[in-house]
Amino acid sequence: MVRYIIRRLLFMLLSLFLIITATFFLMRLAPGNPFTSEKQLPAEIEKALNEHYGLDQPWYIQYGEYLGRIAQWDFGPSFKYKARTVNDLIETGFPVSLALGLEAIFISVSLGVLLGIIAALRHNKWQDYGAMIFAVMGISVPSFIMASVLQYIFAIKLQILPVARWDSFTHTILPALALASTPMAFIARLTRSSMLEVMANDYIRTAKAKGLSERVITVKHAIRNALLPVVTYLGPLSASVITGSFVIEKIFGIPGLGNHFVTSITNRDYTVIMGVTVFFSIILLMAILLVDIAYGLIDPRIKLAGGKKGE
Repeated sequence: MVRYIIRRLLFMLLSLFLIITATFFLMRLAPGNPFTSEKQLPAEIEKALNEHYGLDQPWYIQYGEYLGRIAQWDFGPSFKYKARTVNDLIETGFPVSLALGLEAIFISVSLGVLLGIIAALRHNKWQDYGAMIFAVMGISVPSFIMASVLQYIFAIKLQILPVARWDSFTHTILPALALASTPMAFIARLTRSSMLEVMANDYIRTAKAKGLSERVITVKHAIRNALLPVVTYLGPLSASVITGSFVIEKIFGIPGLGNHFVTSITNRDYTVIMGVTVFFSIILLMAILLVDIAYGLIDPRIKLAGGKKGE
């Protein structure tokens, strides 16, 4: 386990280095600069700003300095947010995005697994068809459209939930539901197909022949093995939900990190774009590592250190 984690951490560092390098040079190849706006700056002012932020230096000097700052966990100053650094934006915005993401993950996993189990246990019955129709709708409808529909129904028509902002728990319900709709549908389909496969195994038929109840068979024998595909999906899901709520945060006026990221793109705020991208990449890589470790805890037959299942 320790050797496996060390090896994965080394691969994560290599992946992170490649991501940092690609992000840096893509930002340099993008047209315009952080000071491009509708009102043209005088040449001397733009020159002074470039000197102040080191943008007049050769690319290799900027690249080396950026790598050095990243190694010290310093993403540099923001070009557009006055007197604020990228670290400040991450420290203030990420807790909001994390709270929204965790709530969306809880909704998607709990409801998705429940729908998938019900659909599998009532295969080819109305419960199965109803759950899969719901899942198809969740996959087909983009989250930003789902957000608008939820706002129209629950905020405008029924007036039981606030339409936007981030002031109390009730303000989190609609954005969390909108963010959870697509992953919940995927989890429901994964759980259903996995449960159907598990329920067809010999040990399940043996348990039924011994007279065990459906509840005991489902809880003690089927669900644990059926959740392995769901656990695999949880890694990228966790990272994408926690960090990928850009549009949802913009629609609901949530002051999260995704909102800052969208604003930085429109403002050509290079340091914010690169810093948030690196930060999101770290979260994604860590989530994938935790999922691989959880795999071995759920199914002891899976060997993390290069072994094969069943050895």
